[in-house]
Amino acid sequence: MKKGLGDYLRERRSEKKRLDGRSFSVRQVAQRIGVEPSYLSKIERGLETRLSEETTRALAAELGEDPDILLAMAGKVSADLQDIIRKRPHLFSQLLRELKDMPDRAVLRLVREVRDGTW
Repeated sequence: MKKGLGDYLRERRSEKKRLDGRSFSVRQVAQRIGVEPSYLSKIERGLETRLSEETTRALAAELGEDPDILLAMAGKVSADLQDIIRKRPHLFSQLLRELKDMPDRAVLRLVREVRDGTW
């Protein structure tokens, strides 16, 4: 069964609480990211799914996670990526559809080639 964002966040927070001396209770994490503990609890239980990009990024920073991964799990794309896509929507939609069925190693190779300028 595929885990949702709430389950993933609860597991990460619980793991941090177990491994780190710093408090990672729902109340402490909520306070540090600027939300109500009840709101964070609802997120973790999957009862609240409308996370803002700001809240998602704050959770990612607090839990040491990649914000783009958490945003994707929430069904969102970061504002900076949206801006990039809007500049060339046809090319990016075509690229994403072509990458859809490629194996991960092929996508990673392509990313490295683009990053390193070896294309």
